[in-house]
Amino acid sequence: MDFAPDARTAELTEQVRTFVHDHVLPAEPVLDAQLAATPDDWTFRPVVDELRAKARAEGLWNLFLPSARGAGLTNLQYAPLAELTGWSPRLAPVAMNCAAPDTGNMELLAEFGTPAQQERWLAPLLDARIRSAFSMTEPDVASSDASQIGTRIRRDGDEYVVTGRKWWSTGAMSPDCTLLVVMGKTDPDADRHRQQSMVLVPRDTPGVRVVRPLTVFGYDDRDHGGHAEIVFDDVRVPASHLLGQEGDGFAIAQARLGPGRIHHCMRALGTAERALALAVDRAHDRSTFGVPLAQQGVVREWVAEARVEIEALRLLVLKTAWLMDTAGNRAAMTEIQAIKIAVPRAVQRILDRVVQLFGAAGVSGDQPLAEMFAGIRSLRIADGPDEVHLASLGRAQLRR
Repeated sequence: MDFAPDARTAELTEQVRTFVHDHVLPAEPVLDAQLAATPDDWTFRPVVDELRAKARAEGLWNLFLPSARGAGLTNLQYAPLAELTGWSPRLAPVAMNCAAPDTGNMELLAEFGTPAQQERWLAPLLDARIRSAFSMTEPDVASSDASQIGTRIRRDGDEYVVTGRKWWSTGAMSPDCTLLVVMGKTDPDADRHRQQSMVLVPRDTPGVRVVRPLTVFGYDDRDHGGHAEIVFDDVRVPASHLLGQEGDGFAIAQARLGPGRIHHCMRALGTAERALALAVDRAHDRSTFGVPLAQQGVVREWVAEARVEIEALRLLVLKTAWLMDTAGNRAAMTEIQAIKIAVPRAVQRILDRVVQLFGAAGVSGDQPLAEMFAGIRSLRIADGPDEVHLASLGRAQLRR
């Protein structure tokens, strides 16, 4: 394993670092002002369009997609770039068209979509002309067990009829969201992991009803198109809208979630790095009882432990990326599960200590820490909760 960046990765890393620090971070207060001025708008704000224009001009576009339709980077090449976008999770990923859920949906369409599906949806997604959402999680079943999904997808002649209720469909509040990738059961009597299928549902199809937006610790994520609860009431789509084959839904979901999990972990490490940078500045600028915080033993311990955890977990993430590139996602499953468990936990702990270091300012909107904490805490549930990954990883280890 050689984790030294090649020439292309090194060049892109410097480009992304400059873009994030010179353009994205200064744009955060601009985004806040634009959000405050248009509180009922679920679309991307003008500052996002400005950043996207800059990113495209610099070639920092669709970096996540390893195929020829994207930047053609491997997971190992993409890792340091994704980490840098984690410094501003609200703006940097969307600025470079590297934000979930569109990224995962583009990966699915690139791998499993028909030429017609790719022309209708993948091409405009790659060009950021539309948005999409992934509708898998349901309010009425424990979604940590995807085989329990209750939404029905029934074949009726040349159509599929979708009936069910979904929530946490990220991005679906945006009027720019024109595509819903929906997972449901086509054959409840089949093998447990062959009951599900996925269909592509245009958001304006009759019977699709967006019920309400959802919040994460009070944050509505309006700048990302929010998270929606959606009802599908006998929604009819052509049979050609099936993604893959009937019964492939569970396998397709796993193919989507594997890369998604490592991307989340890459960005989370960048969030931890920014939090640590904020902590260092605070420790030097703030004094208590006549002594700078930087001279307090407990603060030094927090900073040291954060550095150790970030460095160790970065190596594990890089190993995971390398395995996915060289041996495939299935061979890297142990490492994917390990980082999905360890990275959000560690970053949450780091953020919690940095919030403590900032005191009341840390829980306010004057700093990015509270919103970062909310996002990282939710990551311990998204794409499979800690407990499911721990149980699966433990089973695999005990079988050895």
